Amino acid sequence: MATPSTSVAPTPLLKEELDIVIPTIRNLDFLEMWRPFFQQYHLIIVQDGDPSKVIKVPEGFDYELYNRNDINRILGPKASCISFKDSACRCFGYMVSKKKYIYTIDDDCFVAKDLTGKDINALEQHIKNLLSPSTPFFFNTLYDPYRTGADFVRGYPFSLREGVPTAVSHGLWLNIPDYDAPTQLVKPRERNSRYVDAVMTIPKGTLFPMCGMNLAFNRDLIGPAMYFGLMGDGQPIGRYDDMWAGWCTKVICDHLGLGVKTGLPYIWHSKASNPFVNLKKEYKGIYWQEELIPFFQQVTLPKECTTVQKCYIELAKQVKAKLGKVDEYFLKLSDAMVTWIEAWDELNTSGADVAPKGNGPAK
Repeated sequence: MATPSTSVAPTPLLKEELDIVIPTIRNLDFLEMWRPFFQQYHLIIVQDGDPSKVIKVPEGFDYELYNRNDINRILGPKASCISFKDSACRCFGYMVSKKKYIYTIDDDCFVAKDLTGKDINALEQHIKNLLSPSTPFFFNTLYDPYRTGADFVRGYPFSLREGVPTAVSHGLWLNIPDYDAPTQLVKPRERNSRYVDAVMTIPKGTLFPMCGMNLAFNRDLIGPAMYFGLMGDGQPIGRYDDMWAGWCTKVICDHLGLGVKTGLPYIWHSKASNPFVNLKKEYKGIYWQEELIPFFQQVTLPKECTTVQKCYIELAKQVKAKLGKVDEYFLKLSDAMVTWIEAWDELNTSGADVAPKGNGPAK
């Protein structure tokens, strides 16, 4: 595991425009390692599980802490769309944020080191990714042409070199790979030590398995699509929350002409979850995804869908019509997708009071 950094962080970027969202069931001691990079940002902590449990946050961080009681109080009947006893609850933090950008990280993720041994400021790299354009319509073989030391290669159309706005920055992980349960079982000791110094745009029409443990996005551009579904307690599936959001988001980004980047930055993923527990959560998803992937590959959105909300409501309709035949769970999920959008719009247009009971010291 990497050791805590003692170096002074550079001047924060987007300090007033970015929230860090963390789902958790435990004390957030991991923040000590991230202090040089996170302390000057606002944190939104979504406490999963027992709301009576006290979650301790290291001193000096500016934060809001929401538990299930807060979610029920703020959303009322619409709280049914927020997962319980699953990290999918993090999307509640996306909903109540008022910032333009979101970075979300898991509490078992630590600061990684680059090839020179220097601590990686993951948040800073995500910001660089989000603030530079994407190139989903034509692949550049030098990957991200906007990075220092790169450019568009010979043969790249000049008409496409301006790029499009980047909606999502998908970061990666060293140490514990983000594997499904069957792969965990056959490769229990495998670790990812390969650091690839690259960022690339995922091409239009190409899906990807989005991991939510090291993820940033432009909330203004794509926020309403970042719904992590119905998972965990009372649901027949888990560990597909971020992937569901990724598939929905990519389809909508493709439709609206927005970009998704993947690659840098890396974090250090410290803890392997139990593969037998994971298999119990995943087994229906492993079966269902053989229907889900073709659905998302073939889905089209009408030209009248000009906003993320309109796109998402249309997607919910198609989920009900086509995936409802796969299992009745998707009928419930489709309804939850609509409820999510209604709750999002309600909280973000009404000026409703969303203050939680747990607040850290303001700076």
